[in-house]
Amino acid sequence: MKMLTSVSSALSRIFLGALLVAGLAISVTSCSTAPPEGLTSVTPFDVNRYLGKWYEIARLDHSFERGLTDVSATYSLKSDGSLEVINRGFNTKKDEWKSATGRALFTGSQNQGSLKVSFFGPFYGGYHILALDQANYQWALVAGPDRDYLWILARSKVLAPAIREQLVAEAKKMGFATDKLIWVEHTRTDH
Repeated sequence: MKMLTSVSSALSRIFLGALLVAGLAISVTSCSTAPPEGLTSVTPFDVNRYLGKWYEIARLDHSFERGLTDVSATYSLKSDGSLEVINRGFNTKKDEWKSATGRALFTGSQNQGSLKVSFFGPFYGGYHILALDQANYQWALVAGPDRDYLWILARSKVLAPAIREQLVAEAKKMGFATDKLIWVEHTRTDH
């Protein structure tokens, strides 16, 4: 009986270990870095012109930014060719600034606006610039790995109504739920 219990215990540990490995494999593969199906990122793309601070004008809701206002992202080039990404926003419930620092890498040619970004160790998610003010790099339409993630970014806290309408119309044509966009308030002085 003792031997049967020992074998059963060993099999349980092996099963749990296999289950853990399978779960990890599924979670790693679910972190897609490809653009949403049927969409391509902008080209040409000049990372040096994209560097600096961008303000989040609108976004689709997701848990890691829920309840944040005054959201911005700052991109800087690191010596290894990757980008440092610092996302900041004001948590209205806690009455405090929240920030996260990540790393972005190109998924292919640096001439194309497709990157993968990680804020959590080895797990990367797609970051795809679908529309961009090619003349001045003053606004961008950015998607994640699927149509559940969308951001409208600008170099200033306010985007001209005509450009806003144009970007929303483009996003709608691409299949994003633009009626669910959250328009981000920018009322606080940068901290």
